[in-house]
Amino acid sequence: MVNEVYIIDDDESSIIIFKELFRDDPDYKFISVKTEQIDLALKSIPSLIVINEDAIDRNVIELCAKIRKDEDNMITPVIVVSSNGSRSHRMRILNESVEYFIKKPVDEGYLYYTVKNLTRLLKTNRTVSPLTGLPGNVQIHSELKKRISKEEEFSVLYVDLDNFKAYNDVYGFLKGDKIIQFTADILTDEVKKFEIGGFVGHVGGDDFIAIVSGIEIEDLCQRIIARFENKIKSFFTKEDAKKGYIEVANRRGIIEKFPLTAISIAAVVADKNRFTNILEIGDTAAQIKHAVKNVLGSSYIIDRRKSS
Repeated sequence: MVNEVYIIDDDESSIIIFKELFRDDPDYKFISVKTEQIDLALKSIPSLIVINEDAIDRNVIELCAKIRKDEDNMITPVIVVSSNGSRSHRMRILNESVEYFIKKPVDEGYLYYTVKNLTRLLKTNRTVSPLTGLPGNVQIHSELKKRISKEEEFSVLYVDLDNFKAYNDVYGFLKGDKIIQFTADILTDEVKKFEIGGFVGHVGGDDFIAIVSGIEIEDLCQRIIARFENKIKSFFTKEDAKKGYIEVANRRGIIEKFPLTAISIAAVVADKNRFTNILEIGDTAAQIKHAVKNVLGSSYIIDRRKSS
């Protein structure tokens, strides 16, 4: 994947320097952007933004604030290069959550590795769920492989929500996101209470994974469900909460009734040497998920089968 780096200057004096600096690195593409084009440019979500303060006809503090407030570029790294190296000026720029301030004259080697390292960090950060802030599939797979390689006992909780699509259809995606965040908070909090080194990841949508050491997880599953059930009705209208179901029209226009959103936990106990790879864990979890989904309301099933 090519990293697109936006160089913001109004006289295009910087683009030549960057192209020469990265001439042997095909993974980078540098695009010159004038300040008047910034609104359009931000829609493309670059890998990195470099601002040459000396070459723009605009207040750099305001420009940095504008970039940071853009919803799609909240985590896009920003570097400001400037000949104004006064401490107060640097502090004002960094206060706008700008990652780096580089004073001219610029050491080309320092600039090169700053760009390389920031884009590498961003690549990692963008594998994190923007909604929950939890690690995604790359980190989940890495954590599972690490646990297997240690040949220690651990447990994996596959967590998802029942009737969540129906909720989104009635209440909308924004309110649905609130339930996703609510679920993430419960999992993070309860896993942290259970074990300091516990891991919680967000597969996507309403699917989560928690990985903890040890195999005695009955209490953890019960606590997660209890906290979820204690508050989930607050995400529904009083009428729906009292009825215990919501009504959704299917594709044929026929009204169907769906129970309130519930949480399901398919837990797999990985006692020592039970699994040799993450695919085996996934296959076992799929069986348990199918079973727990057939239980009405919030529920959990723990698979404790021993390896053959």
